[in-house]
Amino acid sequence: MDYLHTLNPMQREAVLHRDGPLLIFAGAGSGKTRVLTYRIAHLIENGVSPFHIIAITFTNKAAREMRERVEDTAPMGSRCWVATFHATCVRILRRDIESLGFTSSFSIFDTSDSERLIKTCLEELNLSEKDYAPKQVLQAISAQKNELATPAAFAKQAAGNYRQTNIADVYDLYQRKLRANSALDFDDIIFRTVELFEKFPDVLARYQDRFRYVMVDEYQDTNTAQYRLIALLAGARQNLCVVGDDDQSIYGWRGANIQNILNFKRDFPAAQVIKLEQNYRSSQTILDAANAVIRNNDQRSEKALWTENGPGTKIKVHRAVTDQKEAHFVVGRIRDGVEKDGAAYNDFAVLYRNNAQSRTVEDQLVLAGIPYRLYGGVRFYERMEVKDILAYLKAIDNPQDDIAWGRIINVPRRGIGDKSIRCLLDHSVQAGLPLSGAIQDAEHIPGLTKKARTSLLDFAALMQTFREMAAQPSARVTELLQKILADTDYRQSLEDGTDIGLGRIQNVDELLAKAIEFEGLSARLAVETQTTPAATPTETLDELPRSALSAFLEDVALVADIDNMDAAADTVSLMTMHSAKGLEFPTVFLVGFEEGLFPSYRAATATSFTEMEEERRLCYVGITRAKAQLYLLSAVSRVQYGQTVCNAPSRFLKEIPPTLCEDVRTQDFLEKPARRGLDISLPKRPTPERSALRPNPYRTQIPTPQNKPLDFGVGDTVRQLKYGPGTVTAITPAGADYEVTIQFDRAGEKKLMAHLSRLAKV
Repeated sequence: MDYLHTLNPMQREAVLHRDGPLLIFAGAGSGKTRVLTYRIAHLIENGVSPFHIIAITFTNKAAREMRERVEDTAPMGSRCWVATFHATCVRILRRDIESLGFTSSFSIFDTSDSERLIKTCLEELNLSEKDYAPKQVLQAISAQKNELATPAAFAKQAAGNYRQTNIADVYDLYQRKLRANSALDFDDIIFRTVELFEKFPDVLARYQDRFRYVMVDEYQDTNTAQYRLIALLAGARQNLCVVGDDDQSIYGWRGANIQNILNFKRDFPAAQVIKLEQNYRSSQTILDAANAVIRNNDQRSEKALWTENGPGTKIKVHRAVTDQKEAHFVVGRIRDGVEKDGAAYNDFAVLYRNNAQSRTVEDQLVLAGIPYRLYGGVRFYERMEVKDILAYLKAIDNPQDDIAWGRIINVPRRGIGDKSIRCLLDHSVQAGLPLSGAIQDAEHIPGLTKKARTSLLDFAALMQTFREMAAQPSARVTELLQKILADTDYRQSLEDGTDIGLGRIQNVDELLAKAIEFEGLSARLAVETQTTPAATPTETLDELPRSALSAFLEDVALVADIDNMDAAADTVSLMTMHSAKGLEFPTVFLVGFEEGLFPSYRAATATSFTEMEEERRLCYVGITRAKAQLYLLSAVSRVQYGQTVCNAPSRFLKEIPPTLCEDVRTQDFLEKPARRGLDISLPKRPTPERSALRPNPYRTQIPTPQNKPLDFGVGDTVRQLKYGPGTVTAITPAGADYEVTIQFDRAGEKKLMAHLSRLAKV
């Protein structure tokens, strides 16, 4: 128990707690991972079997870090379940989902797979994609699943609303098609696990007996479905320990419910509450700034971060002339830090509110020859060539996955045209066969040309060869991948002599490298399992054996872009503040610290205070990513939506005490911006009274639009090229334009920029 002496009093109290519900409010940088790790070790050392412990996290990165620490600290720590919500539920479903009528080899659909299936549903229901954008429909369905609402429940709720009723019909058909494909989407993974537990009490009892101590990290980010899952697992024992920080609840837009953590004491009256407020990451100046900002929120548990690290340097505030100059300032500071102060490139992170803001910074980094890594762009596993190869693997693993079979049927091109594919799909529906079965039946499908029949049968034979190879007990994913690439000539199909083609080939090679890495990890875990003492019969929860291919596909499906972050790589990190949660850097630049960007116009104009409070929590997260130095940057003018806008500095800047900040002036501020055809009117030198370089006072109102006034008002009918006619219900100033809320006759409510969307009064 030597580790107990390394803990502060509140951490030690949390670690020593054993039975009953426990809520740990863990402020940013307060050592929550260490507390969870040592709590698991303490339970094991005091007689709790590791087989009875489960720790659930939100990211693979967090799960991996915790798992490694547990294995290093506790005997037999590797026997604990430490995994993300989705990985935990997939593991349960692989064993027991057949009770719900699915096969254990179900596929996991990513967002693009789901959107493709939604398009099929819209087509069958004669609904236009223009009126019902697949992405928006999928988001609506996702919201229902997060609230555990079935298609029938949604249909009942939507009664009387034409658009919502149609979406409910799509939801119902979408779920039926997922089942036909033996597939789950990401929301289904938790939704179906809850359904399994609620419909089959014997299954739930088995897992409740297995997991007698449940720990949940980042509890403030849980939605209704995750909350229900946790409550079911905790059962009557209520040995539930949740760790989180309501001040870092930033995912309300995707269903997270901050009330889950704020109401924990109400839901579990016997709960002990412990607050971890000592920060081990940042300087006191940075923490004072974060505390000052978040104190303006009403929906929170009172707490204040403090540290023994010392005051540190003041927060640097800089207001550039343009967004280009803002990016130039960032790059200049990074270069100085590396060349003059001996810093590494990976000491720096540039954070922003929206992904689109990265472009100007990227341009300047490229010009300066500074290496960087962009997170949150096109994910590796969403790239065309990677999805193609993964579709081959999915089709081999699950013959019912029509989305995968449909993607690769003519990739690379094998002479199967759109007309032939339509005949094939029609036959699949009429005969009640999955696409793989229809392909094998090509000889008897009317309307196919002789060439198409031959190509389809050859394709079926090729896939059968791959399936037989994958079914071998000694089958390796890397060997299967190499055979697919060789037998389909896929790599050759990418060779077009361009840099784009070369990049795609490199991505295919990277997927091979990922498979090699996965096999190495699997081999290591197998050896560790063999050398670990066997479980007693009462501790064993048998799992169905899985092929290497199924395990690899599951691993790939559940990975997130940020999970691949290499902290050792000497590159500058560029990411959104949402992506940066859980990370830390010596120096952080928060760019675009302006009204309309951060906080967003939507939050600034919302009728409810909840959106602004979440924006403020996001600001708190951004500030607390910095360990030693924080820069808050804005621009007098920047290009947004193709137009030049002039935003006031962020209201959050006004909430930081001026004594914590210092203005950073450069010669760049006095230079005139390059015109580049833009009509920018700026003063030669800002006066002290109007200077935006001073942190106080700052204007907090939204700037007045600079464009010509609108020729319509609330209540008028306007027309938009894509959506047709609609009635204006609200108009809000938005920088150089106006945000107009319109109830369209066909498309429902939309929020559009007036001039950018070319709205015309009818």
